[in-house]
Amino acid sequence: MAKFLITIVGPTAIGKTALSIVLAQHYKCDILSCDSRQFFKEMNIGTAVPSLEELALAKHHFIQNKSIFDTYNVGDFEKEAIAKLDELFLTNNLVILVGGSGLYVDAILKGFDTFPEISPDIRKTIQSNYEKLGIAYLQKQLQELDPTYFQKLALENPQTLQNPQRMMRFVEVCLGSGAPYSSFLNQKKSSRNFAPILIGLEAERTVIYDRINQRVDSMMNQGLLAEAKELFPYKELNALQTVGYRELFSFFEGEFTLEFAIEEIKKNTRRFSKRQLTWFKRNEETKWFDYLTDKDEIINYITKMINRI
Repeated sequence: MAKFLITIVGPTAIGKTALSIVLAQHYKCDILSCDSRQFFKEMNIGTAVPSLEELALAKHHFIQNKSIFDTYNVGDFEKEAIAKLDELFLTNNLVILVGGSGLYVDAILKGFDTFPEISPDIRKTIQSNYEKLGIAYLQKQLQELDPTYFQKLALENPQTLQNPQRMMRFVEVCLGSGAPYSSFLNQKKSSRNFAPILIGLEAERTVIYDRINQRVDSMMNQGLLAEAKELFPYKELNALQTVGYRELFSFFEGEFTLEFAIEEIKKNTRRFSKRQLTWFKRNEETKWFDYLTDKDEIINYITKMINRI
């Protein structure tokens, strides 16, 4: 019997969680989260983790299963998630994959490039240097160790050069392996024992932006400021280099007013949603639905796709 991974993608605040629960209840299957911000148990409000009521409606996996103090990357996630899928497919032919982290979604659907094991000492040294010298240190290191990949990022994906977590990963692979990061890319991907059915949720940009603004206001009302205050002593950790926390850390440091910090969260989340859509729109196999589409219409489409095989 064929196995299917119903994959829900789209920008933040579009309604992916609500749809995933409806589908999980209809098809009587589990949900596997693919949101790299929701892995960490210390980060709750700022990552829009499903509520306790939502979690009770369907079995979820990879929600708050890690600590911000753990070293965890997309390669680790791929291994753990594929193992969990293998387990779930033993008793059910369907699983729901939901999340807005494009790189992590691709790791599950297509497989991820294999990298060598890196010594924890190298990782700690890079982390320490970053904390002292900032993002410029990581950029200079990558430019020297892998100029080809640095130039590719500068031209095609410049925002990645400002992402400390990604940049530290690039540099640690270069230093730990003695080879350029780019030399490990575009390897033969792993085969998968399931067929993906890709569902995208979208809306007019003004609608997406309005929903994001409302969500940020809701997060602040739920206590995001207090949550960020508790995490502020650990602000240099990779997991906390995240929209919604970084801006409030700047408020605590006196760089921003609270009002400005909130507006920055909204602005940076809107930018993030735009990048999400750009990423997901590249996959021509995705069937896109307006976020207000009746759930039965989406279910009918999925059922037709399942019955084709």
